[in-house]
Amino acid sequence: MNASAGSGRTGVSALLAFVCGVIAVQTLAGLPSPILLAGLAITALALLLRRRILPCAFLLGFVWASAFASVRLHDELPRDLEGRDITLEGTVASLPEPNERGVRFEFDVGRIIGPEGARVPGHLRLTWYDTGRTVRAGERWRLGVRLKRPHGMLNPGGMDYELWLFSRNIRALGYVRESPGNVLLNPANPWLPGAWRQQLSDRIHATLAESPFDGVIRALVMGAEDAITPGQWEVLRRTGTAHLIAISGSHISLIALLAYSFAARLAALLQVMRWPPPAVAAVAAVAAAAAYSALTGFAIPTQRALIMIAIAVGGIIAQRHLRPAHTLALALAAVVLIDPPAVTSPGFWLSFLAVAFILYLLTGRLHRPGLLRELAWTNWATSLGLAPVLLFFFGQISLVSPLANLFAVPVLGLAITPLALFSALMLLIWAEAGAILMEFTERLVAWAWQALEWLSGLSWAQWQHAAPPPPMALLAALGAAVLMIPRGIPGRWLGLFLLLPAAAHTPDPPPEGRYRLTLLDVGQALASVVETHAHTLVFDTGARLSDSFDMGAAVVEPYLRSRGISAIDTLVVSHGDNDHIGGAATLLRRFPVTAALSSVPDKLAHPGAKACRAGQSWEWDGVQFEMLWPDGPADNDNDASCVLRVSGLQGSALLTGDIERGAESSLVARYGAALASTVLVAPHHGSKTSSSPEFLGEAHPALALVSAGYRNRWGFPSPQVVERYRRLGIPLLDTASGGALIVQSSDSGGDPEVQPYRWSYRRYWHDATPTKESPAGEGSR
Repeated sequence: MNASAGSGRTGVSALLAFVCGVIAVQTLAGLPSPILLAGLAITALALLLRRRILPCAFLLGFVWASAFASVRLHDELPRDLEGRDITLEGTVASLPEPNERGVRFEFDVGRIIGPEGARVPGHLRLTWYDTGRTVRAGERWRLGVRLKRPHGMLNPGGMDYELWLFSRNIRALGYVRESPGNVLLNPANPWLPGAWRQQLSDRIHATLAESPFDGVIRALVMGAEDAITPGQWEVLRRTGTAHLIAISGSHISLIALLAYSFAARLAALLQVMRWPPPAVAAVAAVAAAAAYSALTGFAIPTQRALIMIAIAVGGIIAQRHLRPAHTLALALAAVVLIDPPAVTSPGFWLSFLAVAFILYLLTGRLHRPGLLRELAWTNWATSLGLAPVLLFFFGQISLVSPLANLFAVPVLGLAITPLALFSALMLLIWAEAGAILMEFTERLVAWAWQALEWLSGLSWAQWQHAAPPPPMALLAALGAAVLMIPRGIPGRWLGLFLLLPAAAHTPDPPPEGRYRLTLLDVGQALASVVETHAHTLVFDTGARLSDSFDMGAAVVEPYLRSRGISAIDTLVVSHGDNDHIGGAATLLRRFPVTAALSSVPDKLAHPGAKACRAGQSWEWDGVQFEMLWPDGPADNDNDASCVLRVSGLQGSALLTGDIERGAESSLVARYGAALASTVLVAPHHGSKTSSSPEFLGEAHPALALVSAGYRNRWGFPSPQVVERYRRLGIPLLDTASGGALIVQSSDSGGDPEVQPYRWSYRRYWHDATPTKESPAGEGSR
């Protein structure tokens, strides 16, 4: 008995060691060479022969994840094909996502028509702009496209878009070129899952086209989340109920449980004796879970859930008893074996840790409360157990989550989701009856949504805090587990002390008299943040790209939250162009803003917004702020941009908006050598209409920064301007190459140091050497 238990513990430890080896690879800036991997594999074999199981498992996980990543990265777009016309034949591999500018979809390449000898990744993400054509999942097309390598904005606190693309095996982005050669070759095969998904999505949308919950119900049924509005996502985040809407383990587990129960009863009723009824029911459960996963397009979260269910019921089919901890560890290792990048996903950790915490809560307790009390206790305790994980990944915790889930799990998860699935099935079989059921389902969702909106509207519904470092998050997770140990065991209160470091963590602000300037990576736009010891200024806010996406929400807010900043002392919007003002509305809505300055104050939804004018000045924490421009009417909107100088002990920074030669000449005439600055944010993204020789001659910074998008259509920064800075001996860094550019005092207190976030945070999946050629790819025309 003891030997069996010891063997089981060794097996679990080995599986966890394998997972740790996979995790270690995801922290690397570059992958090991094939020779080194071969050496590690041989070392693992030697360790296995000497029965060193744990280090052997760790090395095997490391080697496997490295090899997997190498193969995936090898399927890349050569740089010389970026921006070139390519003709492809292939299949639409996802439900198309319509937006204001066109439609976006994933595309599996079947054949490359031209140019001859071209090599293109097998899985692409394409956008077709302003087209009247209808694109449907499963269709086979010949398309003329322009592609670019995966490259995304990279900022502290923000989404790693390149990681998201890598995890989905999307190795190039692009757009469809308008051409007579764009031809539909074959309609979707009606027997393939993609066609089923498309037909079902179309019918649900046709039935609920006028309902605000069309997107929510399609997400419940088939995981199509693109139609959920930003406001609805905000409600789900603030109430901690997003897991009930997106297809997740809970949905698939529910389907598997229903199928198991039905098949077990049917087998008993029919008196099936050839196979054990539990085994028959287990096969039915896996089959139902697999069919539902196919309906969702085998999205990555559903793949994880399907693997977990298959392993859990595998013991029933094999008539072997598996302990819950062994089942969970085996499922964890299986998911990581099939998809090593899964360990980078918050959903991966939330799903596995939620199950682990529930097992921890329910195993080995001497006294079991009633069912309702047990559900309420488990719900509250699980919310506490997952709080450190949520804080680490998202920098926020829903304080109403226990109450919201106590209501939403039975209503949305156990009642509405099965009804929505049955209604969708009826839409395919008997359209009239299905429409009636679907409309009834929509009314139930609307009723449940009122409760979620009320909880979301509570001022204390969500706690936002700077994400703690991994060691603090681990301590906090341990603290939550200690708090949940059974009563009677001494020392539970020590868990509070383990929670404190994460709860109290705040990034260090600049010291008195110094500032931190961050030029954020917002693509072809501008947004920057200046922090002093106790104050924050935001200069420009990036672009608004659609009704559901702007840089204020996607980049600026996450950065501020990551720095522990909950209020903006001054918001400066240099001028009214979208790429500078587009995110302002979001910031004004989500942060208290004390003062707002702009050359277009009437465009800011702030009651105290004022025009920026030369001569305005103030001091924060020993740091001087002075507005140098505008000084009266300007020839154009760009030349009306606010120009701000920030001066501290480490020197000065000049933030210039989009001024062009006219404003630069006026600044030179007015200030002359007083324009001299340590750091210059290059005017107008490095356009050839700016950075004139006379202006640079007077400013002559020690460092210049450019905010420009990767392969932007204007070719910013202009090669002539880049050469001009080079001739003057001024180092030039841009956000396309470096991600967010962080300028702060050096440890020695001397000249400021610049830290390109793409360089310091680099992981093996990041594009390291972007080019500045003509445009191509998603988001460019």
